[in-house]
Amino acid sequence: MSIENNKKLKLWELDRLSEEQFKSQAKNPLIVILDDIRSLNNIGSFFRTADAFNIEKIYLCGITACPPHKDIHKTALGATETIVWEYRENIEELVQELSLQGIAICTIEQAEKTLFLQNISELREEKFALIFGNEVNGVKQTIVDRSNYVIEIPQFGTKHSLNVSVCAGIVLWEFCKKYL
Repeated sequence: MSIENNKKLKLWELDRLSEEQFKSQAKNPLIVILDDIRSLNNIGSFFRTADAFNIEKIYLCGITACPPHKDIHKTALGATETIVWEYRENIEELVQELSLQGIAICTIEQAEKTLFLQNISELREEKFALIFGNEVNGVKQTIVDRSNYVIEIPQFGTKHSLNVSVCAGIVLWEFCKKYL
């Protein structure tokens, strides 16, 4: 199949929302929790991806750095100004608080009992907190134990791991499809 006369759009032709329009629009009921993310570039990528998928909020926990920082800004490209975020030192307290609010806690991890990402349409909850862990050690076992779901991205190569910010893009897209 060939698409003729399909002109690539320039940035100024994309009809993007202004910061004010973005902030005032209804958000997808998704919360992202970053726990002990070391890479400032990964943190920035999370902000940019969260903006693209119109999520409600990002929580930065543990050693995860907070904006403003030049290396976060380099990959976030201004998304730290559009996405609501908050720092919480203790992820266990945050998870307990969100659970009490009726938010489904979803750890993105590989575990003995997981729900594969392609099956999240089975989930009946309306609001989700998605937890992404450290680039080397993943999500803490104590958090996996407190999760309603452990979501796994099926992988078919030899590495069986993805960069955490790449993982976020895949997971957020699948969850956002629930709200289209």
